[in-house]
Amino acid sequence: MGNEQTLDRLEAKTYRVQGLTCTNCAAKFEQNVKSLPGVKEAKVNFGAAKLTVWGEATIDELEQAGAFEQLTIREERERTVQREPFWKRKENRNVFASVALLLFGVAADAADKGMLAVAMYLAAIVIGGYSLFWTGLRNLVSWQFDMKTLMTIAILGATAIGEWQEGAVVVILFAISEALERYSMENARRSIASLMEMAPVEAIIRRGPEEMTVPVEDVRVGDVMIVKPGGKIALDGIVISGASTVNEAAITGESLPVEKTVGDAVFAGTLNGEGFLEVEVTKRADETTLAKMIDLVEEAQAERAPMQAFVDRFARYYTPFVIVTALLIALVPPLVMGGEWLDWIYRGLAVLVIGCPCALVISTPVAIVTAIGNAARRGVLIKGGVYLEQIGRLRAVALDKTGTLTEGKPAVTNVVVYEGTREQLLAIAAAIEKRSQHPLASAIIRKAEEEGAPFLDASVDAFQSLTGKGVKAAVGNETYYIGSPALFTSLIGKLPDEAEKQISAFRDEGKTVMAVGTTDRLLGLIAAADQLRPSAPETVAALRRLGVAEVVMVTGDHEQTAQAIGRQAGVSDIRAGLLPEQKLSAIRELKQRCGITAMVGDGVNDAPALAAADIGVAMGGAGTDAALETADVVLMADDLRQLPYTVHLGRRTLAVIRQNIAVALGLKVLALVAAVPGWLTLWLAVFADMGATLLVTFNSMRLLRVKE
Repeated sequence: MGNEQTLDRLEAKTYRVQGLTCTNCAAKFEQNVKSLPGVKEAKVNFGAAKLTVWGEATIDELEQAGAFEQLTIREERERTVQREPFWKRKENRNVFASVALLLFGVAADAADKGMLAVAMYLAAIVIGGYSLFWTGLRNLVSWQFDMKTLMTIAILGATAIGEWQEGAVVVILFAISEALERYSMENARRSIASLMEMAPVEAIIRRGPEEMTVPVEDVRVGDVMIVKPGGKIALDGIVISGASTVNEAAITGESLPVEKTVGDAVFAGTLNGEGFLEVEVTKRADETTLAKMIDLVEEAQAERAPMQAFVDRFARYYTPFVIVTALLIALVPPLVMGGEWLDWIYRGLAVLVIGCPCALVISTPVAIVTAIGNAARRGVLIKGGVYLEQIGRLRAVALDKTGTLTEGKPAVTNVVVYEGTREQLLAIAAAIEKRSQHPLASAIIRKAEEEGAPFLDASVDAFQSLTGKGVKAAVGNETYYIGSPALFTSLIGKLPDEAEKQISAFRDEGKTVMAVGTTDRLLGLIAAADQLRPSAPETVAALRRLGVAEVVMVTGDHEQTAQAIGRQAGVSDIRAGLLPEQKLSAIRELKQRCGITAMVGDGVNDAPALAAADIGVAMGGAGTDAALETADVVLMADDLRQLPYTVHLGRRTLAVIRQNIAVALGLKVLALVAAVPGWLTLWLAVFADMGATLLVTFNSMRLLRVKE
């Protein structure tokens, strides 16, 4: 506890790390940094390739701590330096030199120049493997048995028994596979790197009369930012002047541009269209929605999935077992059965090489990193491997109604006219409702605008709200009332039979009915309802196709409305009229009956139900910090179709992890079986081990292509 308090007082500094390719290397780098004199604590995030340091350390000291893997360290917010092309890098040039020397050695062998061939093979081993030997020998001295230690023992053993050519081939294959592994891990992390590049490093700010270009770190909340047509928006803010369309794909994954005008929120990293905007900055550079997304995704990539924890535990016991097996194979047959020493030592070395758990250890993290990165680019934040695994096993989904299955704002669905024209009825209703604050008022005004009813010029006097019943006002020379049918029953007595039937039919459909009239007659009825999202039925159908057994609607709304929406959406069960604690009970019952359950809501209400579900999914996270903080999965766009994509991604990730583990272990078992009768050569052992690692990595990278 005391240590945690000490760390809280120290400032944490975060750096980006280039060159991290294996979880063992990450753990070793972390230990090296912790042992630096000014460092109190250090934490390496392998997935996001980040290092957090509590205490004092220079970049040179940190790079020295990572020298065993030639790691490069840079400041967290510093843009990625364009590295040399993959094939021109120094570590890869050594591989080409080794291959050339090996080929010269083979040619010398063919020409019966034995000493020259041995010299060439030895040179190939030294040039291609000097950094490997340096690390391997240091590990051997401190009894750390990782891949490099095992490879060093194997290569030195091969040269000791006169297998020069084999030793050279093993070194080269190992160096090639390391280079390919670096390349593939860089690709897997590119999803987040591309998110980081979305936001500009500078912004045009107007302070007083002058405009200036300043680094985004120097922009203050309240500054006015100028966004030119076609320019990227540098910081989050509110539009105070101008109108435009903005492509928000970087945040929400939605490629269609969104209309923006005065009062609308805009986000850093999004692309302005044809209009000129002035934006009041509301968040500093490190607090923008994009910055939060990147931080959350990188934290998620560091979270260990349950399957990864199992694999890591397995690998801890597996490596010593392999070393003991290799020793027994090398020693027992010559000692007990009079076998040939060189022959059995060679087989023991082959077992040592094939036994390295590299592919197994990387099988889960590389899949998790790739999947979470892909999801973030499509506007879905998954806050850790544990949630990704749970989504992959999802059996039931509970959907909130208002704002999730529906649009969240009422719209006029029917206008019934008993006297006068439809245009007159809408004009009178909209003219009066323009002065009202009721949620249904805006629906009537929108309908009047759509149909071109002339309500703006109407003179409205003596407006009065009739609490709980409706409103009344004088339009022209007559007083009109708008409100519940009960208001008109009290005004004019029993309503006409035709009107009663119509009101009853609308209510059965889950609609809210407003009557319009005067003190002595009913002019018409206006029905409104919260509209079902057009994407809701296809989303429910897609979830069923993905194997989700139950798709349930839970809502606090009354039964009739819920039944109407639920039937249109095609959900399997409708739970209406629920209080927050009853929603909680519904989620618990669903978990007990079906298994892993997700709750989908707006991230602000339904907090207990979101927390009770195995996975809390918040919709429309781009606008709410609360959703970003509280939910396990955030659909940044207000788009329900991101839900089936997320479930599909979870299912595919689980499948890929299982395939990876099967490949990693399957190849090991095959090779170990082949080693005992002597069919497995050293270079084949390296080929099998590295082949497994690369297969696992490239298989995981298929997750970058998951779209729907």
